[in-house]
Amino acid sequence: MRKRTGGQADSKTGIRYDVIGLMSGTSLDGLDIAFCRFEKTEDGWKYKILVAETIPYSGEWKQRLGNLEKTTALAFVKADAEYGHLLGHLTRSFIEKHSIHPDFIASHGQTIFHQPDKKLTTQIGKGSAIAAETGLPVICDFRSLDVACGGQGAPLVPIGDRDLFAGYDFCLNLGGFANISFDHDDQRIAFDICPVNMVLNTLSLKAGKEFDQGGALASTGKADNTLLGKLNQLPYYFQPPPKSLGKEWVVSHIIPLLDHSDLSIPDLLRTYCEHVAIQVGRCTGENPLNKILVTGGGARNSFLMDRLRAHTKPQIVLPDLLTIDFKEALIFAFLGVLRWRNEVNCLKSVTGATSDVSGGNICGGL
Repeated sequence: MRKRTGGQADSKTGIRYDVIGLMSGTSLDGLDIAFCRFEKTEDGWKYKILVAETIPYSGEWKQRLGNLEKTTALAFVKADAEYGHLLGHLTRSFIEKHSIHPDFIASHGQTIFHQPDKKLTTQIGKGSAIAAETGLPVICDFRSLDVACGGQGAPLVPIGDRDLFAGYDFCLNLGGFANISFDHDDQRIAFDICPVNMVLNTLSLKAGKEFDQGGALASTGKADNTLLGKLNQLPYYFQPPPKSLGKEWVVSHIIPLLDHSDLSIPDLLRTYCEHVAIQVGRCTGENPLNKILVTGGGARNSFLMDRLRAHTKPQIVLPDLLTIDFKEALIFAFLGVLRWRNEVNCLKSVTGATSDVSGGNICGGL
């Protein structure tokens, strides 16, 4: 491993960081691993995704992570440690496969509980276990300090949107949830819009598919105005930011509406795609000169993208596939760089916390 260049809290240019970002979302598609390079220049931060992969979870781990909130305290703590070792093992294999030399690792972990109103957010995947497996410093637990300061602890990507993707008026990520960030009155504003892949994948599983590739099933369905009206009237959508969503909200508010419907799976998928498109359209304004950068797994759903275009006035921009698939892992690597430098990586204007913070715990390797 080459000598680390991190740990400097000044604004000198020419400082380079080679960092691995780990991201695992609520849709449980797998672990995104991105090896990224960041350099501080006179014009701001420059980045490059050098190599990246998504490693699917085994059926056992998918089931375990998907049901962990229902288990005992002992099973939870055990999973936290074992999942950390899994992340470390997968990262070590990635490092060896690509013969790379990262300075450190920044890991989001897997969110199990997210209830900021109770000052509670929990992401498993012990940083110490990742550090033990890789021999590298690990930055993890990015959300809890912001939540302790009264914030939502989410979304965390907006500071990366601001510093790395300043050429866009809106940054929209379509993952387990849709979240958006943008500048307003010289402040960065961001929030979760609505669930996306978490719901679409749940519906697809009922049709025997892991996911609805390209929106093929949804495209054969018919939108139901009654269900669509119920979805669009959920109180969350009328709350002002800061606000964020978790699996608990989906289970309490979205799933019952779908379960109590007698619509076919294609009709449910079609209706839900329309719901997502309407909610995104509500958040992006009327200016056709504005540009929206769209990333995440939902950006690969061509039918969903068609519905977004039908409900949004600004121009939708799809970047290269590497950015579509790994932008969140890239930004968590960047959050790690800011934490390494002891600089703000979580904005109170986004989360509603009492102050900006430099969130994340540094484990091992020092």
